Amino acid sequence: MSETLSAIDWQQSIAQAQALTAGESNLVANLANLSALVNELMDDINWCGFYIVEQDELVLGPFQGKTACIRIAKGKGVCGTAMATGETQRVADVHAFAGHIACDAASESEIVVPVVVDGTVLAVLDIDSPSLNRFSEVEQNGLEQLVAQVVAPLFKRAVAQK
Repeated sequence: MSETLSAIDWQQSIAQAQALTAGESNLVANLANLSALVNELMDDINWCGFYIVEQDELVLGPFQGKTACIRIAKGKGVCGTAMATGETQRVADVHAFAGHIACDAASESEIVVPVVVDGTVLAVLDIDSPSLNRFSEVEQNGLEQLVAQVVAPLFKRAVAQK
């Protein structure tokens, strides 16, 4: 794991994400910019993006990286498990994760943070790395704060506008 990543100023990054999304109501545009921001913040990752819940499965949303799986069933793989449990999944070795879905064979570790609004998972933030044991507890906490303080409010606003 890179020392640079452990040194991310998560509060500053969250403020930057809030400024980036302020005043924009389009969810897709905001998620696209947020996936780009996270991709810029973190090194040693090969995929970063969102899957959005649609009819009880995850559907590919804005991302940075190689082409990806379009649909993931609830409870399947790391993303589907995060959706089903509503809990962050930090996986040191994806090959040891039962049912892992290999969209990119280069991925070795993964972290998936669910976007929860009013007790319901509406999406997940998925980040993959080509290195084993890439994601730290500090990064997990920072990503969970980013999702809670920036991403979840965007989804809450989008749901209210429907």
